[in-house]
Amino acid sequence: MTVSDAPFPRSATYNPAWLTAGVSGGANPLQLTEWLCSAIELTPGMRVLDLACGRAMSSIFLHREYGVQVWATDLWFDVSENLQRIRDAGADGGVFPLHADARALPFAHEFFDAIVCIDAIPYFGTDETFLSNLARFVKPGGTIAYAGAGLVREIEGDLPEHLAAWWEPPMWSLHSPAWWARHWGRTGIVDVERADVMDDGWQHWLAWHRQIAPDNVVEMTAVETDAGSYLGYGRAIARRRPDVPLDAPLASVPTTYQHVPLLPPAA
Repeated sequence: MTVSDAPFPRSATYNPAWLTAGVSGGANPLQLTEWLCSAIELTPGMRVLDLACGRAMSSIFLHREYGVQVWATDLWFDVSENLQRIRDAGADGGVFPLHADARALPFAHEFFDAIVCIDAIPYFGTDETFLSNLARFVKPGGTIAYAGAGLVREIEGDLPEHLAAWWEPPMWSLHSPAWWARHWGRTGIVDVERADVMDDGWQHWLAWHRQIAPDNVVEMTAVETDAGSYLGYGRAIARRRPDVPLDAPLASVPTTYQHVPLLPPAA
């Protein structure tokens, strides 16, 4: 048993070659999904949005392991390739791939029982208005949850020296679960039920990169040197409050043109 497999009995049953053939990000999507789902309630037949699903591996896992229907939605990765992967996994009756932007989702209001996001929330979720737009698509009382690589605590002041060689400006969108709990909770739209970090998450991060990107020495050195001081895996789980109405975002302002002379009448 390896450090990567020990806490993830469901993920450990999958073919490692299948997993590495569908790599789309810097964290093991099955392990993160399994960890997240250990703290939320999913029952067969539920409709789940897998937001920014990458190459749909988490979506397939959700359907196979929990019997839910999954809308595998992503902007960057080819939807036809995802469909082929879904079909080859025998999941095409329960996983539906879709190409869409997280900021412009094409779903009916209150369509989903749960929304999950695996290792992608920093790309779009830090926007102050994002949660109010997203929450419209989950039923009142439904779950909104993320799990991913990031910070286990916020960086206050200057960037730690041991992270400098790896860090790039967009990485300031990485935050801790406590930050996400505040970011979501202050909207009043959801009740945050859990925000925590994975035990030894930095070691799982390191083990994954050794498996899929052994030449990525800069990142692995940063993670290993940090040893869980700032870097690790985190999750946040919230529930949409039934008593808070949500309006559709403002997309246009209706106006009527009124012709008025540019210059005042001559005296």
